[in-house]
Amino acid sequence: MRFKSRIKSVTIFEKVCASLASLNPIAWCRLTEDDVQFTVIPDKGTQCWSRLQLETIFDKYICQSASEKNTINLEIPLQALSRALKSASNATDVWIKLTKKDNVPMLSLTIHSSTYVGNNSVVTAEPITDEFGEFDVDIDLNDPAFGGAGYGQHRERQTVITQDIPVKVLHPSDVGGLHEPKLREPDIHIYMPGLAQVKSISDKFTKLATATTVSTSAKNAPRLEMSANMYGALKIAVKTDALSISSLWTNLLNPDLDATQFEGGEQAVRDHPSTRMKELGGPDGQNEAGWAKVRIDAKDWSRVLSVGRVSNRVIGCIIDDMALIMYCWIGNQDDDEESCLTYYISSFSA
Repeated sequence: MRFKSRIKSVTIFEKVCASLASLNPIAWCRLTEDDVQFTVIPDKGTQCWSRLQLETIFDKYICQSASEKNTINLEIPLQALSRALKSASNATDVWIKLTKKDNVPMLSLTIHSSTYVGNNSVVTAEPITDEFGEFDVDIDLNDPAFGGAGYGQHRERQTVITQDIPVKVLHPSDVGGLHEPKLREPDIHIYMPGLAQVKSISDKFTKLATATTVSTSAKNAPRLEMSANMYGALKIAVKTDALSISSLWTNLLNPDLDATQFEGGEQAVRDHPSTRMKELGGPDGQNEAGWAKVRIDAKDWSRVLSVGRVSNRVIGCIIDDMALIMYCWIGNQDDDEESCLTYYISSFSA
């Protein structure tokens, strides 16, 4: 098997890895000839299934194996990969490849960087003594006589650093039983407000709830209630015995359903749960029956929101009292196919 590519968007790749690492230290990476997929499935908490289009991050991409679609499955330590990518943030060129060292599979990053020596490269040599006594000599390293590039010029110095991340190559049978969750169609779909703002408010609510809760057991950990309707409104609330507080966003967008994406076409859109919820909301959307809600773990939610560092276009889909699905897109909205991180967040019972 063979994998090698130039990384053209180091910053985006690093932010994706850092966001995923907040959920779990290990990820399943599936390299194919068409895309790169990262999947995070912690023992408990949110799952993330991501698909990165090659043109978003990679260039001169080569992936070859004996498997179908030249698939290579790897188990990757996300924090180590994120740190290596972060060290390459100012590099002029970065390459990644799958290799072996001492029979241990490695993802090897080759980082090229340049530094420039300016005009003021003057050093003082050892003192010289002659018949008139001892005196100092200053040497200008830009002087061609001393190997410099010449006056008014800059000298470029190239540096190449290699960072190796140990990985585990997985057999197809190791991951054959892993499948993306299959859930029913959502009751509500809505464009989320800026995740940085959502995270700030959610974290404040969590601190207030924690401060007013006597028990600190996992069973009594703070839960946030998120609800939304098909009239552009979204609400985050927290309730304890001593506290009840909420924050409401309005004038958000509810994306239209594309009939071509449904087997039943226009009829399937008319029968969709979100169409029914919009009708239940009444003429102005204020009817409580038109709202769908989930109760989510506050700390887990805060980790999920770290994806805001890489994605600013997010659609939240709520299946009432069951799950919240977040589709977080990376790249240009006009692209035919976009990179997307999909989060599955389970709802807790009241």
